[in-house]
Amino acid sequence: MIWRSASGVGLAASILAAAAYATEDLGDAEAGEVVFSKCKGCHQVGAGAENTIGPHLNGVFGRKAAGLADFNYSKSLKRAGNSGLEWHADTLSAYLENPRAFASGTRMSFSGLKDPEDRTNVVAYLREFSDNPRDIPEADPTAKGTDHSVDPEILAIQGDPEYGEYLSSECTTCHQIEGRDDGIPSIVYWPDEVFVVAMHAYKNNQRLHPVMQMIAGRLSNDEIAALAAYFNNPE
Repeated sequence: MIWRSASGVGLAASILAAAAYATEDLGDAEAGEVVFSKCKGCHQVGAGAENTIGPHLNGVFGRKAAGLADFNYSKSLKRAGNSGLEWHADTLSAYLENPRAFASGTRMSFSGLKDPEDRTNVVAYLREFSDNPRDIPEADPTAKGTDHSVDPEILAIQGDPEYGEYLSSECTTCHQIEGRDDGIPSIVYWPDEVFVVAMHAYKNNQRLHPVMQMIAGRLSNDEIAALAAYFNNPE
């Protein structure tokens, strides 16, 4: 079991797991909506969604387990949240596979989605109801790391992590080098290719975030590779 936490020894492993999950499969949100019909008896999502038998699932990405103040969660999920469990692509998929195995004592009676494709599609569907799912790829991406085309020669550049550390000060005015995501998505422990692809998507105005477009636009290919190498393992 991998818990994505804001701190603790599992942070690096959990971020790597999420990055690996993100590069595996884009997921089909429309197909996920169909699968989500199995969940509608207890959970609402979308405009006007409210807590019913289960909590609403708007904005679930990045939310601490048992994180809605106005819902009465099971003690097991409260303990999990207090221990650092957050809902991201990897943890949602693990929970959906077998809720009771993931969090013993949960009141969720659903037996789980055994088909990995179904889980991936539901996660893609739920991602549509969290903030800026396409504008901020580092915020729990469900798209492949290569969702924007980057010249293989650029991807092959070996970045200098020491130079990346020198360049990183502008990044770390917002992003936490410790890996926390206190309102700003974490960018540490990403595979180099995922980082490079995201930065070039901003650089080419394929990702719509004006600040990131401006920053990426000032960086050369070698500088982006250096930052990727540094943030991959800032220790």
